[in-house]
Amino acid sequence: MGANIACEVAEGTFCEATVGSRNYEHGQLVKSLIQTNELRIIIKPDKEVIEVLGALENIVALAAGFSDGLGYGNNTKAAVIRLGLKEMVKFCEEFFPAHHPEIFLKSCGVADLVTTCYGGHDCKAAVAFVKTGKDIKTLEKINA
Repeated sequence: MGANIACEVAEGTFCEATVGSRNYEHGQLVKSLIQTNELRIIIKPDKEVIEVLGALENIVALAAGFSDGLGYGNNTKAAVIRLGLKEMVKFCEEFFPAHHPEIFLKSCGVADLVTTCYGGHDCKAAVAFVKTGKDIKTLEKINA
């Protein structure tokens, strides 16, 4: 998981990803197989938290997109992102009390959240929904 917009990854733009593995050796093996000069891999043991963050940030990105679509501006969008991050942290504290708090500062955390809220599919879909009134299924077909 990480701050990765697919077309930028394909273009070779530098990016990083967080891979969850409780087994250090397995994590290092994955890192050795997929890390490149353009893709930095960080291995962390909080694999469930990493996966959950990947889902929760999409929800926040929808809210950020609705804010954009309604023309509320960057101050409001920043507040949406901050409050969304706060809820993500609270969720993980509640359901994964043994997690390492620094995970939120890795690529799977705040970096992925910001990237998705500014350039991700969910944010763009929410903007299009507000501006066009088309249903989500139609928008998904257009953006597929």
